[in-house]
Amino acid sequence: MLVITGATGKLGSQVIEALLRLHVPAGRIVASMRDPQKATTLAAHGVVVRAGDFARPEGLATAFAGADQVLVVSPDKLGEEGRQLSRAAIAAARTAGARRVLYTSHMGAQADSPTQDQAFIKDHAAVEAFLAQAGLPYTALRHGYYAESALHHLGRGLETGELRLPEDGPVSWTTRADLAEADAVGLAHEGQLDGITPPLTALEAFTFADLAAIASELTGRPVKHVTLTDAQWADEKRAQGTPEHFVNIMLGTYRAMRRGDFAATDPTLAQVLGRQPLTMRDVLTGLLQPGAA
Repeated sequence: MLVITGATGKLGSQVIEALLRLHVPAGRIVASMRDPQKATTLAAHGVVVRAGDFARPEGLATAFAGADQVLVVSPDKLGEEGRQLSRAAIAAARTAGARRVLYTSHMGAQADSPTQDQAFIKDHAAVEAFLAQAGLPYTALRHGYYAESALHHLGRGLETGELRLPEDGPVSWTTRADLAEADAVGLAHEGQLDGITPPLTALEAFTFADLAAIASELTGRPVKHVTLTDAQWADEKRAQGTPEHFVNIMLGTYRAMRRGDFAATDPTLAQVLGRQPLTMRDVLTGLLQPGAA
């Protein structure tokens, strides 16, 4: 049995879809999530649906029963809470007798990342260390930075024609769909992705100035990139009502970008997929010129 946690989430649901495309029998796939009532479509396709909540580890014994492999999709919590949730899931998989655990990590995972910049990077590194000591075969899937996050950074800038952002740096934005497919391959074809993977990324990195230029090219109207100081950007966000903790998190992201934490590109994802991963140019083309996608 292949257990997919967070199975109704944006990543987990696409992993299951990819497994089915790889002709993994639906009855071998276990979809684990906090609310099984949200998984009626999966159940209709023959996927086994079970309740599983990282915050209630006693219930994970049932969710993971009979598991050969467990994909632990990292929770959407930061700091010690997120680390504890991931550790609980990994420990439960081991107790349930799973012979292999996969964890969705991040390309920038590093224990010595400056806490004030990107705490989540240290979170992933801490979970990777716990996984390495868990005593069973494992894969830490070092996902590239989600391309969908780039669209969040761009915000309404594509509509207004002006991207007002702090200094950034090149990022190898990678689509969640491509990463989900790679995760599925890692589950279905053991041995292809083992241990800590290289960065699973698209093959080209872009700055926001690059994305503004691409958007201008695709739409035929100028999209201007304006570089603000960190303080200017923060003041604008506060004036728009953005919570202070979110302002600080985002500023840390921009500092990490300009330090080059997310600039690496690597051929591993393309090799796993057997094709070129989508780039941010492809994503913007699909968004701004849907007929050309």
